[in-house]
Amino acid sequence: MRIDVHSHVRVRDGRLSVDDCHSLVDAADRLGIDQMWCSAPAPGAMPEPEAIRAGNDAVIEAMRLYPERIRGECFVVPGWYREALDEIDRCLDAGMIGIKLYNQYFINDPAVFPVIEKAIDCGIFVLDHAGHLMDTPTRRLQPKISDGVHFADLAGRYPEATLIMGHIGGGGDYEWSLQALVDAPSVFADTSGSVIDEGMIEYAVGLLGAERLLFACDLSEEAGVGKVLGANISAEERQAIFGGNAQAILSRRKAR
Repeated sequence: MRIDVHSHVRVRDGRLSVDDCHSLVDAADRLGIDQMWCSAPAPGAMPEPEAIRAGNDAVIEAMRLYPERIRGECFVVPGWYREALDEIDRCLDAGMIGIKLYNQYFINDPAVFPVIEKAIDCGIFVLDHAGHLMDTPTRRLQPKISDGVHFADLAGRYPEATLIMGHIGGGGDYEWSLQALVDAPSVFADTSGSVIDEGMIEYAVGLLGAERLLFACDLSEEAGVGKVLGANISAEERQAIFGGNAQAILSRRKAR
């Protein structure tokens, strides 16, 4: 089974773009992707709760259109403290399976701790937009993007949390971030991003073990599938990355 743990549905004029949703599933069909875990982060440095809810409503609609293919990740901004926690409850009650954060805060910022504690209580994962950016212009655009050091620090504080560091193929120094995770066993790394450096997957498997990698595309489906299929790893490792590890994470969810 192939489970893309980091995907998105598109929102246009405040509503789900149904055509884009159909196109997403069509691409998955062509590439043998069985399931996509999707979010719809609201744009802006600090989006308002209404915009956040609209994005999550679009994900819920996509889940209803494709109940066997699309599963939801609830996007929240931790700074909206009470609204964020209430939105997580609302989304989980609608069938979502995890939490998606963007770069409004470093993941080890104390403002994020209530969201992490909520995830622990519910037995769900937290996926965060991440990267160790190297060029100054890009860093200025994303001054609070988390990297492996931030994840490792949070994992030391909350070792029971299931954390996913987004897109090692999203640009920046993925080797640096992965090295920071060696002693943080509760942190997974997803393989998404359009960067397909030769040896990327092999490096991650050698450093963290296949059991800590999760197949993901972040809308770069061909690159996402190809980098795992083309990696010089065992069939068992490939199977774990493509879906086995994600299924194990899902098994941790607590009944609501």
